[in-house]
Amino acid sequence: MSGFDKVVSSYEEAMAGLTDDMTIIAGGFGLCGIPEGCIKQIKSMGVKGLTIVSNNCGVDGFGLGILLEDRQIKKMIASYVGENALFEKQLLSGELEVELTPQGTLAEKMRSGGAGIPAFYTATGYGTPVGDGKESRVFNGKHYILEESVVGDFAIVKGWKADRFGNVIYRKTAQNFNPLAATAGKITVVEVEEIVEPGELDPAQIHTPGIYVDRLIQGTFEKRIEQRTVRAK
Repeated sequence: MSGFDKVVSSYEEAMAGLTDDMTIIAGGFGLCGIPEGCIKQIKSMGVKGLTIVSNNCGVDGFGLGILLEDRQIKKMIASYVGENALFEKQLLSGELEVELTPQGTLAEKMRSGGAGIPAFYTATGYGTPVGDGKESRVFNGKHYILEESVVGDFAIVKGWKADRFGNVIYRKTAQNFNPLAATAGKITVVEVEEIVEPGELDPAQIHTPGIYVDRLIQGTFEKRIEQRTVRAK
């Protein structure tokens, strides 16, 4: 990798520098648009004490859920955790610290972190356990609580297509939290299905500009369906 070229040849190179006790922001929603290869690499590295910021923690045996198997995650900041029995077990036993965060607040935590905004006020969560212990203020007669933004030591992101300069396009609903996560990492790693040469992408279609991307790798993806429902014949 040199100059504007962000492409790396291996996941080892993509995740180089990740160590114990770091914070990782991960794109994805359920199992849609998750950075599968980066997660598997984190698993193989054996790093522990991680704080993971993501909409959810995958499922048992897939996605971020595989990082629970060897207790690599110390703290999870997430919105939805209902598909993972091991997650529930570790939460109830006190092995895993969990900060449940309203989904819009979580999105804004990432966006603000990427924009250099340290905190923001939101009405969501005021008067509930979400707001306990947080600073509150009244604006125009309405109560708001102060939420801190998040910045990760690493951000891991799944895109559809990118050029070698790291300009990324996401595909349909697989976009989800990925563009927000991409802005909020000190080191942002993006894995995509296809890498093209600069100039081949329509500039108007680019969702994440290459300025946010540090490392880019082409991967292969299982794209597992979380809950498959079919119509009876």
